[in-house]
Amino acid sequence: MRLTLAAFAIAAAFPALADTPITPEAFEAHVTGKTVTYRQFDSIFGIEEYLPDRKVRWSVAPNECQYGSWYPQDDDICFVYEYDPTPACWTFWLKNGALVALSVTSAPGEELYEVSADDTPLPCPGPDVGV
Repeated sequence: MRLTLAAFAIAAAFPALADTPITPEAFEAHVTGKTVTYRQFDSIFGIEEYLPDRKVRWSVAPNECQYGSWYPQDDDICFVYEYDPTPACWTFWLKNGALVALSVTSAPGEELYEVSADDTPLPCPGPDVGV
């Protein structure tokens, strides 16, 4: 009985964790061709542009982008970037039509939330522009 109450309390505190993770196919359909802005807590965490063939551009600062790709691994979506080949894996859910994500290395309560999605490309100048 205690385990059931604990599971209920966790699900109530972190509703995304009670949902089934999004499938890789549903994730791909939701993001491809979009630029998604994520927030964590009360701040913008970053912006990711989802390109064809599971390619991405990620930015945490204006005009600074990292290029990479994503792939499914079990129930997670993993990302690798050009300057860091170590996979960063996340569990994604859809909540009211928007993505919620939790890194596999993070604790419940540290989720990212999709705050906007549009088809505007990230402003990513090429490397060494203006140098």
